Amino acid sequence: MKISGNEIRVGMLIEYKNDLWQVLKTQHVKPGKGGAFAQVEMKSVNKNTKLNERFRSSDTVEKASLDEIKFNFLYEDEKNYYFINQKNFEQININKNLVGEKGKMLTENLEVNISFYNDTPLMVDLPNQVNCKIKKTDVALKGQTVSSSYKPATLDNGLNIQVPPFIESGDTIIVDTRTLEYIKKI
Repeated sequence: MKISGNEIRVGMLIEYKNDLWQVLKTQHVKPGKGGAFAQVEMKSVNKNTKLNERFRSSDTVEKASLDEIKFNFLYEDEKNYYFINQKNFEQININKNLVGEKGKMLTENLEVNISFYNDTPLMVDLPNQVNCKIKKTDVALKGQTVSSSYKPATLDNGLNIQVPPFIESGDTIIVDTRTLEYIKKI
């Protein structure tokens, strides 16, 4: 699908210069002389390189069409995460590098959305919130105010996050998977 240069948004995937690019930043610039343009910072999905490009509103780029399919997480080994499609029971494996740090939040049977481009998995989207158990955390110091101070905590999956002082070891909390931040105690 063709879109004009001023329709490019953060998070989009576009086909440009025979590669697939994810848009990281966009800034609309209107100089004193000449026409307005969009300054776009992109990252190559395949080569892991970055590119800064200017697109005028008259320029057109191809927006990549992705297929999103729901999968359930099964298990992991040293290199891959394994998922199953609940409709046709097809199993796929995805390299841990593609999922990144968020892979630690995968739990058995967790439903995720996997985005495919030409039958190649590109992204794994976890639910926005997941439940995690606090493995260990420091004891809160007296006199700390709740609003301004957070303390480090280690979750049962090995992630380290910041939590409010009233959270203790063994508590179950909700964590935002997009920012890896504490949301609330259950």
